[in-house]
Amino acid sequence: MSQIRSEEGALARRAVLDILPLSIAVIPWGILTGALAIQAGFSALQAQFMSLCVFAGAAQLSSITLLAGGASFSSIYGSTFVISARHLLYSITFRQHVADLSLRHRLLIGFLLTDEMFAVSEAHTNRSGAFSALFAIVSGLTFYVIWNGATLIGIIAGDLFDNLDSLGLDFAIVATFIAMTFGELRKYPVLIAVALSGVVAVILKPVFTESYIVIAALVGMFGAYSFAEYLDPENSDGEYKEGPQ
Repeated sequence: MSQIRSEEGALARRAVLDILPLSIAVIPWGILTGALAIQAGFSALQAQFMSLCVFAGAAQLSSITLLAGGASFSSIYGSTFVISARHLLYSITFRQHVADLSLRHRLLIGFLLTDEMFAVSEAHTNRSGAFSALFAIVSGLTFYVIWNGATLIGIIAGDLFDNLDSLGLDFAIVATFIAMTFGELRKYPVLIAVALSGVVAVILKPVFTESYIVIAALVGMFGAYSFAEYLDPENSDGEYKEGPQ
């Protein structure tokens, strides 16, 4: 029993250490979210409650901006649905791992599921050869606590400082996603997707100012899929040879 507890403790510490760099990276993002909520007319309680319950940085920033601009609820719901749609893919991936868990654990993992938790949990699964619910939950909770702490700092800062959004704190969003995907760039399909999406986005932005990102992402995914099929058409398990180390 003591050995099991020791192994679980070591696994929990590993989860905290793995998620910590990404958690620290999004602190500016959380501060910006809290500050903008206050400046948009939210009360401190409402702003904190949003991070506690919604727990989705990009969706929160989008909805706060739209609310401040007087957008309709249908526009807000539509925008946040599109922004958060990627979690459907995360959920499909996790489904095979959590199907046998209790409803309580599945709901908890589902609530804590973020880009960052998904990235470190999948990395751990690939390293160890098995999914760990404990690792996923601990890493998700660590991120949750730090995100809400950053939101609280933003709520306080929002009352003290104006125009925090002019400081470029939202760059934390870009930096976090770069950090999460950088290791995957060794795989040719991922590299193709990133490069093709970037080029198409730059070309289309002057023409499709509202939808260029969505179009670029779709083009990148289709290009990567086509390349992977051409490279190994019989490979059906999604594993590809890596590029240069």
